[in-house]
Amino acid sequence: MTDPGTLSASAVLSAVVLVSAITVLVSTYGVRLSRSTGDFYVASRRVSPRMNASAVAGEYISAASFLGVAGLILVEGTYGLWFPVGYTAGFLTMLLFIAGPLRRSGAYTVPDFVTLRFASPRLRMLTVMLVVLTGWLYIVPQLHGASLALSATAGLPEWAGPAAVVLVVLATVMPGGMRSVTIAQAVQYWIKLSALLIPLVFILLRMGVFGGAQAQAPDFSAVWEGSGLGSEDFYRTVSLILALMLGTIGLPHILVRFYTNPDGDAARRTTFLLLSLLAAFYVLPVALGVIARAVLTDPGVQDSPDTAVLQLPSAVFEGAAGDLLTAVVAGGAFAAFLSTASGLVVSVSGVLSQEFFGGTVRGFRIGAVLAVALPLAISTATSHVALAGAVAMVFTFSASAMAPLLLLGIWWSGITAQGAFAGMVTGAAASLCSLAVGLRVGEGAPGAVVVLYPALWCVPLAFAAAMLVSRFGSGRPPADTTSVLARLHLPERS
Repeated sequence: MTDPGTLSASAVLSAVVLVSAITVLVSTYGVRLSRSTGDFYVASRRVSPRMNASAVAGEYISAASFLGVAGLILVEGTYGLWFPVGYTAGFLTMLLFIAGPLRRSGAYTVPDFVTLRFASPRLRMLTVMLVVLTGWLYIVPQLHGASLALSATAGLPEWAGPAAVVLVVLATVMPGGMRSVTIAQAVQYWIKLSALLIPLVFILLRMGVFGGAQAQAPDFSAVWEGSGLGSEDFYRTVSLILALMLGTIGLPHILVRFYTNPDGDAARRTTFLLLSLLAAFYVLPVALGVIARAVLTDPGVQDSPDTAVLQLPSAVFEGAAGDLLTAVVAGGAFAAFLSTASGLVVSVSGVLSQEFFGGTVRGFRIGAVLAVALPLAISTATSHVALAGAVAMVFTFSASAMAPLLLLGIWWSGITAQGAFAGMVTGAAASLCSLAVGLRVGEGAPGAVVVLYPALWCVPLAFAAAMLVSRFGSGRPPADTTSVLARLHLPERS
């Protein structure tokens, strides 16, 4: 991308400042409502389904969704379409198998659920470690995205974007915890939706889609050429969908959201509404990605595909119109970084506070600082990985390490603490080692797709380890398994 002009850079910075100001101001309203420890951790379990659905959508639509999907479609064509399908399908899995039982558990965090279900301090500590690691791994791509977006559109140094995100997130999270973050994230969903919808409408008008002169109308006839589905692509696609579907249910910042609903029925209604919000949003980056594939034909664009959505307005419009629409997109992208990062910080700081700082409000605030410190250091010391690819790796880890614990813990009475421990260790170790090898050898190496997209074998391996150790190991299911499962699955009494 060429260096941004003065007007473009000023417009982008103004949009970023405006989004940051709205986020902080809206969160201050939540601070006024935060009076107890429960407000900080789960907003006193009084968040309505409509508000919660908007908030979950706000934190779920990350850098990979806002920028990465269109960039992936630009580079790889039809393969990129599977990302929004998988992202949305993950919440269908959540709706069917997780949302109601998890809320009825009454836990504040995933480790609290583990204690309720297994009463194992060792398993709880492992869960704490994996939840924190998942959160850290997922924060890094958000900071990389902020670095990429602000350096490409405003000419800022690479450290400026991550630093700005961290400062705004801490200003949002530390004063009011979950209560303030919930309101901010709900608003941020609609900011992100508008930030892609407005440029898309103007671009389609410019192309004459709604009638009128077809100025700069691209040729879409060959837009999907070279994007067929070969044998390796078939494996990669199936593995990706599995990672996204099961990885969603293991993401700590998504799981903690269902603790904020008043009851299990509200948690299910939240998920149903959420599916509608996600479906409405994901139409937009897909449409922009298709247009970008037809319009951004310069081979140099593919060197940085995650900037495709940021480059598209200036490629279609000249002068101030292109600059202003670019600023709108950049503001929406910054909202994506803020909302996902703040959700992750809340979930990680909640776990750290519960485990190491007595579950106090002060401990929550210390945990928030610890939650962003390491990802900030990593993001400034490492090079960018394609956003969609980086997030897919996190989903693979989550699906392998956390999904067996939750699905078997909720739905199988025969799982033991030893079995759950074995499944989590097996899934975490297999996915991390495989992804490390895959990054080392690169996509061009023979058979690299198997280690770069390992969910198709890592997830079954983790489930098998958990079930075999539970079935043939020396441990036994907890004595209160029947009563706990009844609590998870029977409707609450009014």
